[in-house]
Amino acid sequence: MRRTPRTRRDRRAVARPQVVAHRGSSHEKAEHTLAAYVKALDEGADALECDVRLTADGHLVCVHDRDLRRTAATPGLVSTMNLAELDELDFASWKNPWADLDDDSPERDPDAGKVLTLRKLLEMVADYDRHVELAVETKHPTRYGGLVERRLVEVLGDFGWDRDGSPARVMSFSLNAVNRVRRLAPDLDVVMLVDKAHHWPVLRPVVGDDWIIGPGIKELRDHPGLGRHLLKEGREIHVWTVNTADELDVCLDLGVTAVITDRPAYMLELLGSAD
Repeated sequence: MRRTPRTRRDRRAVARPQVVAHRGSSHEKAEHTLAAYVKALDEGADALECDVRLTADGHLVCVHDRDLRRTAATPGLVSTMNLAELDELDFASWKNPWADLDDDSPERDPDAGKVLTLRKLLEMVADYDRHVELAVETKHPTRYGGLVERRLVEVLGDFGWDRDGSPARVMSFSLNAVNRVRRLAPDLDVVMLVDKAHHWPVLRPVVGDDWIIGPGIKELRDHPGLGRHLLKEGREIHVWTVNTADELDVCLDLGVTAVITDRPAYMLELLGSAD
């Protein structure tokens, strides 16, 4: 019998899909920075998405890539650096490298562009003046293996968010990672991310009946049979990364329950006009 936790019933009760800010409002601000998440909340995002990696001294930080070339202009690896070392880096300037030469550019708060720990993000959500959900993706492969999920569940537990009714859900492209989360926190919602449509027939027999499925929008658009199969099986669907009106239409036609987007304000505007 398929388990239907309270958090999922609540999501399905709403008329429109949940708008999840992908790495924050990452179209407007540098991804995974405090500024990006504050912007997403100001824009009205229903939920925040983040990727987490483990530092050498055991902290979970919100960083997508294993190395820091793209977002912090250094060849260092997140897994080999301590939090104090990461805290010295600038994770925001890459988004607008000419800002210092633009007299009309607003003054930037250096602290808003520092590396963001998962704990700090959770604290912000816990203190916010309205209900906000979290979608946390663990990145694999990693030298720390299952320690990432163990640390994640521990941190969520510090907030009482490792059980049924939690505002947080855990996502991964790794089947082992999702299974690990379910062993550590059996009542926590999990999302099996699907990178390629042809992976689903292989995953289908081994994923839990109550797991949420997270396909990419490109696969849903290019392989419409994937969406039809998920619907037929009664799966809850969360789609990444939805940034255009046409992509949103694909999601609305399927009745998905969450869209993960770099542009939360735009998605909310489109959904408002569709009411």
